[in-house]
Amino acid sequence: MINSNGGNMPGAQGVPEEMLRKAAQGAVCKINIDSDIRLAMTGTIRQYFSEHPDHFDPRQYLSPARANIKELVKHKIITVLGSNDKI
Repeated sequence: MINSNGGNMPGAQGVPEEMLRKAAQGAVCKINIDSDIRLAMTGTIRQYFSEHPDHFDPRQYLSPARANIKELVKHKIITVLGSNDKI
């Protein structure tokens, strides 16, 4: 998303979700998703500015960026980490 909206992150890749899922099932205690969150925020903001070049108010572009982060974290908790029913 970042590269397709003017960014330049050649060769950037993360850990595949299947590998994270296996790690979570194998009792790995800590899995970092901070890079995923930062990429989701930056990609959404870049996409927003590409689609709305006349907007400048942070409330306009931060709202969809936060919503994207919320969906990403929900997906990671439920689908990847399998932590949705854990306290």
